[in-house]
Amino acid sequence: MTTAIALTIAGSDSSGGAGIQADLKTFSALGVYGASAITALTAQNTTGVQDVYPVSADFVTAQITSVMSDLAVDAVKIGMLGNEDIVQAVAATLELWNGPPVILDPVMVAGSGDPLLDEGAEFAMRSHLFGAADLITPNLPEAARLLGAEIATSEKMMLSQGELLLTLGAKAVLIKGGHREGEDSVDLLLDGQNIVRLAANRIQTNNTHGTGCTLSSAIAAYMALGMPLLEAVQNAKSYLTQALIEADTLQIGHGAGPAHHFHALWTPEDR
Repeated sequence: MTTAIALTIAGSDSSGGAGIQADLKTFSALGVYGASAITALTAQNTTGVQDVYPVSADFVTAQITSVMSDLAVDAVKIGMLGNEDIVQAVAATLELWNGPPVILDPVMVAGSGDPLLDEGAEFAMRSHLFGAADLITPNLPEAARLLGAEIATSEKMMLSQGELLLTLGAKAVLIKGGHREGEDSVDLLLDGQNIVRLAANRIQTNNTHGTGCTLSSAIAAYMALGMPLLEAVQNAKSYLTQALIEADTLQIGHGAGPAHHFHALWTPEDR
């Protein structure tokens, strides 16, 4: 048997609920070995982001090269990149190690509203990373910002924006509807040929910190295990939904706490 390995390229969340920490927890919870390349250090907690310290682009390159030259990486998840230099470094380095599927979560703003990507990096992401990614996973504000459009308020608008994102070079788009109101949380998966509607009951919890990171890393984990894209997305959405259902069993911080990544592994006594 071989060990499934996933690499996350993202920022660090000092409170552990999002970013690299959420990704590695998700990989572990789903039975995948996690490696990481850190793009930025953040001072943040459940109430917001207090400071960001970007890593140099050269050192991001060194981290990715170190991992890819030794480990047989089966999938790559990309999260917070921060600035244009890092975007270009990640794109150039991954091109040298072409092979594993790439899941790009275009992180621009933290759930608290704090910016995590500068304007120059947005253009670089569209130009250099969309074509390299097997899937991009924008939420509604991110999709709107990438397109210079209004935030979608209906599934028809979501579909239209997803199709526009495909024209920018993405192979497939999962446009996430978690920011909408309604009984169900509906995502749309588009690959240029098929459109799949993915619905789950909307979970009433304040503990939603790091949900985007968790979903994209779960997709990467399932693809590392050999699942095709649609099956990986479906399983990842189910995993996140259950992590949100169990989120209120945790008491973490004074703001928006994290989802429960290890909900299937912790016993009631652990909780």
